[in-house]
Amino acid sequence: MFNVDKMKLYGVLGNLFLEIEHVGSTSIPGMCAKPIIDIAIAVNDFSVIDEVVIEELTRVGYEYVPKKDFPQRKFFRRGQWGAGTHHLHMFEKDSDEWVNMILFRNYLRTHSDVANDYLLQKKQLARKHERIAYTKHKAPFIEGIIKEARKKI
Repeated sequence: MFNVDKMKLYGVLGNLFLEIEHVGSTSIPGMCAKPIIDIAIAVNDFSVIDEVVIEELTRVGYEYVPKKDFPQRKFFRRGQWGAGTHHLHMFEKDSDEWVNMILFRNYLRTHSDVANDYLLQKKQLARKHERIAYTKHKAPFIEGIIKEARKKI
């Protein structure tokens, strides 16, 4: 599924981006996940994400969702709020946010014991909380994994 969307995004964005990566729980083998494909795109500078790019992404089904709490990320969603199928996250290439997202994914892919702990944490939190609280309560665990991953680079 990701590869189909990757090719579609290449067609729309051309050479505007530096990297495109499958991230989020669906990018981790064996991980339980909401049915959402998370895609991260690295750009040199946010100035390339102008109205033309937003219109082109809208044309292929992505809605731009400004997130004032996260000025270092441009966020697009395919599908309605709460029922979306894809989340597109755009970051500047050398930003901490880009690096952290890739480090987190790669660490879980190469440390099955930690991935299993994360899986158990997700299941426990999903039973206790609705979506927003679930995401909030996962944050400390994720931050701990990123901190550990950063020690190894």
